[in-house]
Amino acid sequence: MKKKIVIAGATGFIGKWFIKKYHKDYKITALSRNKIKNPSNEIVEWKQVDLYSISSTTSALKGADVAIYLVHSMMPSTRLNQGDFEDTDILLADNFSRAAQDCGLKQIIYVGGILPKDDQSISKHLKSRYEVEKTLGSRKTPLTSIRAGIIIGPKGSSFNIVQKLVEKLPVMACPEWTKSLNQPIDILNALEIIKWSIGNKRTYNKPLEIGGKQTITYMDLLKITAKKMKKRRLIFSLSFITIGLSKLWVSIITGTSKFLVSPLVESLKHKMTLNPENSVDLAIDYISVEDSVEKALNPKETVPKNPEFFSKKRKENTVRSVQRIANPSNRTTDFISRIYPIWLTKRFADLIKANFDGKFIKFSFFSLLLLELKVIKSRSDDKRKLFYITGGWLVKRKSLGWLEFRSVLNNEYMIAGIHEFVPSLPWYIYKYTQAKLHLVVMKRFEKFLSSVPKKYSKRAK
Repeated sequence: MKKKIVIAGATGFIGKWFIKKYHKDYKITALSRNKIKNPSNEIVEWKQVDLYSISSTTSALKGADVAIYLVHSMMPSTRLNQGDFEDTDILLADNFSRAAQDCGLKQIIYVGGILPKDDQSISKHLKSRYEVEKTLGSRKTPLTSIRAGIIIGPKGSSFNIVQKLVEKLPVMACPEWTKSLNQPIDILNALEIIKWSIGNKRTYNKPLEIGGKQTITYMDLLKITAKKMKKRRLIFSLSFITIGLSKLWVSIITGTSKFLVSPLVESLKHKMTLNPENSVDLAIDYISVEDSVEKALNPKETVPKNPEFFSKKRKENTVRSVQRIANPSNRTTDFISRIYPIWLTKRFADLIKANFDGKFIKFSFFSLLLLELKVIKSRSDDKRKLFYITGGWLVKRKSLGWLEFRSVLNNEYMIAGIHEFVPSLPWYIYKYTQAKLHLVVMKRFEKFLSSVPKKYSKRAK
């Protein structure tokens, strides 16, 4: 019987190629944020999912044997999305880990980034990849973590940027850090390793670093690409070009969103070679960088495309806010949910009163009920406290939004998340008043938690 594989991030570069190559070997369910238009025309099953929702994610993973997680820094799905991509990535990974455990999956395979082999401070993008890896592996489901550097292939996001730079710039003054070493790998070799990992217990709960046999610099890759494209290009390095400036000009020249450019550019300052201790125990006929670039520029087989999806209408004036809060004293989510109203009341000198009676948190301004949150015990546990937003003057829609406190990364941090919230204030008034105030309050609350007085601990029990 074929294994059932669920792919989160199936519309991306690796996901599309995995489906093309192995749809006959496995029963694949591909996950997408939007609904597919013509499912009968597809070679795999496509399923709509909201990865911000644990229940939606759990439904998508039911009956699966293995999940391949290819999600990185999702684009905003609401009109206002407050929070850093690192915090969003942790939240999504924690949702996925919870759902995988609840569904009894046998394995999660995650494709992230190689950890640096130098003394430079790790870029926030690579740090985020590592945090996602730790989060996905924080429960009972075995995790196979595949760490890769540059993956070369037709329509690959990293190589696409290289190709566009060579096309548009006859002279390229590259930052000094483009001399950092890397071991690019061809997409077909990467897919071969992913397939080898499926159900392979030797890969459980250990990192695998993958790359080709050749060690080159990013500048070398630009030169190889120029040669294969038959473009005469002057490529040299200048030491004074900063990473910030590089992200800007790469984005402008290639017409690529800074959202996609930033991870690549920031990672390039690191030495990204393989650690022999994390090598892959598999005999592979590795494709050379030169052949891989040639194949990416002039593919001999049809490049996979995504199916056509219905455009998902953005819910009017919806808000998502995901804030990471340092938790140095390892407080529980139950403690956080109880201390927060006490602290907030004192912070606003009783002008705004917040009270948690075990069932509801109510925020009031004198006799006016501003916000009402109802705790959902059936979906809360020692790592998560969930509240539905059920009423109050500040709320326009009382049927869907929720707030949660979530423990992540071995209780080192708390995530305070507000999802699908629709404010009653006019949008631009809300955006520059209530939304800004929420961010300030969360920062002050984080500072307060770093030194919670003992008397609060007793009151919050």
